Amino acid sequence: MRLTLVAGDPDSIPDNSPTLYKTDRGSWVVQGWVVTDPDALSQLDVPEGETVVEIPDRMLPFFK
Repeated sequence: MRLTLVAGDPDSIPDNSPTLYKTDRGSWVVQGWVVTDPDALSQLDVPEGETVVEIPDRMLPFFK
């Protein structure tokens, strides 16, 4: 899989994280904050091999 950096969070200093990447497989890789809140996780059905991350609304315009 090849990743192309699309954007880092411009309001996050110093590391521009969360970060969005486009793959060469027609998909996205999202780097964000790991969701650990038990109430939030109880509302999801996350299968083995997957995880959940959170990104701010301000990152949505970078999805093209």
